[in-house]
Amino acid sequence: MTETLLTRTVLDTVQAARQKLISLQDESGWWKGKLASNVTMDAEDLLLRHFLGILSPDRLEQSARWIRSQQREDGTWATFYDGPGDLNTTVEAWVALRLAGDPVDAPHLLRAQEFIRSRGGVHRTRVFTRIWLAMVGLWSWDDLPSMPPELILLPKWFPLNVYNWACWARQTVVPLTLVGTLRPSRPVDFGVSEIITGPRSSERVSRLSWKGFFLGLDKVLHRYDRVAFQPLRKLATRRALRWILERQERDGSWGGIQPPWVYSILALHLNGYALDHPVLVAGLRGLDDFTIHEETPDGPTAMLEACQSPIWDTALAAVALLDSGSPDDAPDALQRAGKWLLSQEVTVHGDWAVRRPQLSPGGWAFEFANEHYPDTDDTAEVVLALRRIPGLTAQGAIDRGINWTAGMQSKDGGWGAFDADNTRKLATYLPFCDFGAVIDPPSADVTAHVVEMFAEAGMAKDERCVRGVQWLLDAQEDDGSWFGRWGANHLYGTGAVVPALVAAGLPTDGPIVRKAVVWLEHHQNEDGGWGEDLRSYVDPSLIGTGASTPAQTAWALLALLAAGEVSPSVERGVQWLVRNQTSDGTWDEPYFTGTGFPRDFYLAYHLYRLVFPLTALGRYLTATAAKD
Repeated sequence: MTETLLTRTVLDTVQAARQKLISLQDESGWWKGKLASNVTMDAEDLLLRHFLGILSPDRLEQSARWIRSQQREDGTWATFYDGPGDLNTTVEAWVALRLAGDPVDAPHLLRAQEFIRSRGGVHRTRVFTRIWLAMVGLWSWDDLPSMPPELILLPKWFPLNVYNWACWARQTVVPLTLVGTLRPSRPVDFGVSEIITGPRSSERVSRLSWKGFFLGLDKVLHRYDRVAFQPLRKLATRRALRWILERQERDGSWGGIQPPWVYSILALHLNGYALDHPVLVAGLRGLDDFTIHEETPDGPTAMLEACQSPIWDTALAAVALLDSGSPDDAPDALQRAGKWLLSQEVTVHGDWAVRRPQLSPGGWAFEFANEHYPDTDDTAEVVLALRRIPGLTAQGAIDRGINWTAGMQSKDGGWGAFDADNTRKLATYLPFCDFGAVIDPPSADVTAHVVEMFAEAGMAKDERCVRGVQWLLDAQEDDGSWFGRWGANHLYGTGAVVPALVAAGLPTDGPIVRKAVVWLEHHQNEDGGWGEDLRSYVDPSLIGTGASTPAQTAWALLALLAAGEVSPSVERGVQWLVRNQTSDGTWDEPYFTGTGFPRDFYLAYHLYRLVFPLTALGRYLTATAAKD
């Protein structure tokens, strides 16, 4: 394919993608793609509704139909598309389908049962799975780790205080301390003997290790739960309930994410809040708003989103339009997006202020309504978008966002997503914490987005930006790539870092950038695209390898183009995107490319397949025009 023909084809591809993206914008100005995760969201939603006594036959059947549709041929459920069968997910799906009335000897449940037993049965599941089983009478609370509500009383300087946990973990743990203390059980009419193989074999842990210490402490806490000093427990309960109530968002959620949301509802209800109390009415209504209903050949389904990403999606969509054409080509779409983003600015103090009490609020969050938890990643992307939308009066909000983000820099020079200096690993050793990331340390992708924001705002020489650049230089892997915390995986990290470093003034012909270019070119697939399997978080041999996807191909191209490459490797990547565009202007991407918790929880952002290829192709056209 000649360069002229390729460019003309890219122009057609870009135009079709722009039209598709503009057509997806809400009249209010925002974009929001569907956010898929795994069926534990739906299984736990059914168990919650059973526990509260509000499970309708329609909701039961629609959710069960969705869960059945996600089972694979081997009888398992996975945590991401084409991933391995997951024990926890399969156990929760099996229980949910038994709740829906599926016979225990139905072929699909027998296949699931065989897998569960082959992996050690219920005893080998995570703590969260067994908590749900305990709440419906299928497990003993005695066999779960203890987390007393007195945790909320620990001062901010004390190890394991709630502000040493990541925001998503503290929001989950505080209500769970109340639920676990009350040990509720509202039994279902079936058992789990079919998926129990015997007690978990005891792990040999040195008593001199932190893990061994906390295992011993857990035994002490179990004994304390039976003889708890009641005035102290009542004080802790009141404090925890107030803490929870203060953090409910305008949409009824807690943090806009499923785990703290459902446990907060349970904690409040178990402590006397009736289902018709305005707090719980809002909470349950919000869950309904996070439910996607679809018609399928087998009947209607209901799928609960773990979270929603309108601010993130809107910022990325605006950047894609700006990078793929003149702002004059889509003035209405960009103006609506800019004005909506400005309306979402965070103006109140949240948990982040515990570590930064003197810092003025600013910035943006991820969801429609989680102003208690703005994050540096969204803020950086929003600022990058707002700065470029012409005719928008946004400088005050931009300055506040930059100031807030700068103040959230950690001591080591990097940025975490939601908190500063959230790096203490002590909580990770608790027996309770086997459910994913529980701290929020700086990461390469977030730090890169912040550095790029500083550089594009003319602050590349600012001491805070310089320290961020140094953090990124120190974080480069030996192979030339960067780890991706919030996207899969080294392709995401590298795709974020290289443009940031170049924007900050690092030479494209220097060793840092050249090493990254070599890594990207080495990991290009034969078909011209790039892909990275989520199992790369577990198996280092899979880093940078996997079936080609639109988003990951775009991330690689963004890094190569920032490095000044208009090379055969870039041309092949561009050709892959052109060839694989669908007739309606977008791309198909069944693979999950978003990361919630590395190793444990993954996401498929349905807008990624459109915004990132459009951005990459737009920058390619700019690069080739400059070359000519």
